[in-house]
Amino acid sequence: MQKLLEIQNLSVNYGAIQALQAIDLFINEGEIVTLIGANGAGKSTTLKAISRLVNPVGGRIFYQGQDVTRMAAHQVVRSGIAHSPEGRRVLTRQTVLTNLELGAYGRSDRLGIKADLEKQFLTFPRLGERRQQLAGTLSGGEQQMLAIARALMSRPKLLLLDEPSLGLAPQIVLEIFAVIRQLHQQGVTILLVEQNANLALQTANRVYILEAGQLTLTGNAAELLTDERVRQAYLG
Repeated sequence: MQKLLEIQNLSVNYGAIQALQAIDLFINEGEIVTLIGANGAGKSTTLKAISRLVNPVGGRIFYQGQDVTRMAAHQVVRSGIAHSPEGRRVLTRQTVLTNLELGAYGRSDRLGIKADLEKQFLTFPRLGERRQQLAGTLSGGEQQMLAIARALMSRPKLLLLDEPSLGLAPQIVLEIFAVIRQLHQQGVTILLVEQNANLALQTANRVYILEAGQLTLTGNAAELLTDERVRQAYLG
């Protein structure tokens, strides 16, 4: 397997607080890799470092063999990495359609963008029904669908998903994860941060466990699903 992303010795600080302490991880092309851990463990910080929303104080990030540690955030998107953030962060006063079009801001292929819009409406039929509706009037589940669809409009090779199930009803969570599996089957590589550890482990190929900014365990997701330490700490 070819490595799509590799993180070496990555550290991130928020003032005097060390959020990540010299972590190493990699993602092979075509994988779903999940990061699990308690609140404040550094999961979201890892995604933000990859998408260049925070600056590392040490270490390096390689994407497709290229050092992107100091690359500008918009260049990271253009290179093929998209981030669907925790809390969705949709533009509430803009329509569904405008939110999606903004996801393709780095592209100039009008026909391709139009085709991708229709693709998102097929993947998320509710968005198609509400394309002229203001994003702020959508339900939480619909906003999460919009956040993922907006990220996909940049045609990423690597999709960073931060807490896609947070605050959603169980049925909507199942719908979101069905889409995640569908995207994976279509060839999108995914790095998933997810509070529902059970669902994350059932979905992913491999897992990294973060505790207080340090990686403490990594392995095959299916195997760790039955690991007693993991079950006691994260699966209740």
